[in-house]
Amino acid sequence: MAKQVVTPWEVQGDIDYGKLIKQFGVQPLDRIPDFFKEHVLFRRQFTFAHRDVGIVFDAIKKKEPFAMMTGMMPTGKFHIGHMMVAQQIIAYQKLGAKIYITVADVEAYQSRGIPFSEGRKTAIEEYIKNYIALGLSPKNCDLYFQSERSTDAKKSNAYYRLQNELARHATFNEFKAVYGDITPGKMFAATLQAADMLHAQLLPFEGPIPTIVPVGIDQDPHLRLARDLMKRLKTHKFKALTSSYHRFLPGLGGGKMSSSDPTSFIALTDDAKTVKNKINKYAFSGGRATLEEHRKKGGDPHVDVAYQYLTLFEEDDKKLSQIHDDYVSGKLLSGEMKALAIEKINTFLAKHQTAYAKTDTMLAKFGL
Repeated sequence: MAKQVVTPWEVQGDIDYGKLIKQFGVQPLDRIPDFFKEHVLFRRQFTFAHRDVGIVFDAIKKKEPFAMMTGMMPTGKFHIGHMMVAQQIIAYQKLGAKIYITVADVEAYQSRGIPFSEGRKTAIEEYIKNYIALGLSPKNCDLYFQSERSTDAKKSNAYYRLQNELARHATFNEFKAVYGDITPGKMFAATLQAADMLHAQLLPFEGPIPTIVPVGIDQDPHLRLARDLMKRLKTHKFKALTSSYHRFLPGLGGGKMSSSDPTSFIALTDDAKTVKNKINKYAFSGGRATLEEHRKKGGDPHVDVAYQYLTLFEEDDKKLSQIHDDYVSGKLLSGEMKALAIEKINTFLAKHQTAYAKTDTMLAKFGL
């Protein structure tokens, strides 16, 4: 097995989620409330772990104010792996959350050298317009760039002031303990991310309310740092900063999706022919070496990428269960599994791309 490496800047190897739960000290998300059971990401445990998420679930049940905060790194094509975060944003928005979304253009510049102008263009064309097409509403949504928080001076000043206050209480040894290898640019970006997560609770914004941050497990070090630093500020009273963690949707080859490798992902702008070609050519199969062996021993859906994609796109639990059982028994072949995934994904993308084509008229409502 390839060595597991999971940091905010690098994910490699065979991911053991049980090991990560212990390593990061998060709690498994064993039970979900009824209001999430219709949502595939929760029902099928794509969202598998959390920190204090019960506090936000209680706020939802009691119809009390809460915020949801997350960010996007504008570094490449928006693919189906990114879509999982967008779907969670929209789910929380429908449950009454005040949504805060940051475009991490400062982090992209500091950690990857992406110019601000390029980051802005990528954020709008690849991420924000796809968020809108997926169902994000401008109502109760604050979408901003780290490099330019707000035209409202009170809000902007409060945000950047908070970053400096948080930086004052951080130590180099703490950064080393949380992140391992660290640079001044990454330290700056990390304190800015902490301000992103906490500033919704400042008085120019919502004031102290429970806040949830849904992210991939690789982003947990940012959460740990923010949670530690918030306790040291005596000038602010923060309520809970909670988080939920989702699994990585595998890349076509079976590893992690990479925005820099088009053969590892399905982009939401890919046409039907491209999707078919990518899955048939690159999707790792859990089938056997020969037809005879497959019919006799069956396939392994847990490593089969086409099946893993179906767990996200096929919403009918009974149908998905039948596909699983037929593959394990050898009744369903690898090529047939790929054909099912191609059909389901292309049906979704056709509808999505029609919605995406209409998003330009919505940008102004998001302040863009």
